Amino acid sequence: MKKLLRNLLPWVVTACALGYVFGYAIEWSAIPEATSRANLPLFIAITVADKLMFFVVWGLLQAAVIRRFVEPISTRKLMQVKGGSELVRTVNNSLADAAFLYGVSQLTRGRLAAVVAVISVPFGCHFSVLLLQATLTLPFVPGGAAAYRGVLTAVGIGWALVGAVIVAVRLGWWKRLLRSSGLLAWVERVKPRQLIPFFGWFCLFAVFDVVIQGAASWAFGVPIPMLALAVGIPLLYVVMSIPSLGNFGTREIAWAELFADYGTQAELTAFALWTNVVFLVMHVVIGAVFFNRAIALVRQMRVSRKQGEPVPRQPFLHDAIDP
Repeated sequence: MKKLLRNLLPWVVTACALGYVFGYAIEWSAIPEATSRANLPLFIAITVADKLMFFVVWGLLQAAVIRRFVEPISTRKLMQVKGGSELVRTVNNSLADAAFLYGVSQLTRGRLAAVVAVISVPFGCHFSVLLLQATLTLPFVPGGAAAYRGVLTAVGIGWALVGAVIVAVRLGWWKRLLRSSGLLAWVERVKPRQLIPFFGWFCLFAVFDVVIQGAASWAFGVPIPMLALAVGIPLLYVVMSIPSLGNFGTREIAWAELFADYGTQAELTAFALWTNVVFLVMHVVIGAVFFNRAIALVRQMRVSRKQGEPVPRQPFLHDAIDP
């Protein structure tokens, strides 16, 4: 029953979100008119570059994490695994994440530390950068924090989580959790200064993220200021972590609500809808390049399940989702 509910949830979320957007908020007929003012060839080119950069940078950083903290795996093979999981992503994000993590475990002979490293280090650095980005830019956006109550709430929750982790470390709860999971020895070998290069790369990536989204919105005819994007993008990541099919529905609602001051609801919805379509096509294109790897991953996962071997089913953290 739990597995059925988990598989149905993205469909339900997407159906409800799209129903709200196109059944209540705006009409489908408004999308062509909003799109007519866009420079679609330029927008598509920028969005394709955005997706390719996300794929390459995250893949290389995840490979670097394993090579530095676990063992010297082949970066080429890791990129093949990541590319293969992109084809699976056209069906379901959670299944794609599970396929990627399964591929990582296969490359490292089932080492749990590799799976934990490839999740925790990049996502921890990315979360820290996004939290700092929203915190530092929120006071300077027009209207201040009052104009972005959702972002302010997310920032508050983010710092509360940081505080909870600090308390858990001080009281020894975190150490006991790591010891019980068998990861304490590995975590103690990772020194904070070793994470600085990864943190730096994600800082640069955050700047790229804002710039590329600003360029895409300009090409679509609904230019959004860089400062507004810097404040809103962290919350976009939070919203799009909600289970859905290709972020259809959730992305449209997020863009229309966060950047309502810079375009009509139809324009912002059209922008988000076209972004989803381009990303979906790119998942197929990237996955097709690594088609053999994708099929092998799915086949190996099925065999492992039949044999009772552990296979990640619903990772707690998900791969990067382009905002």
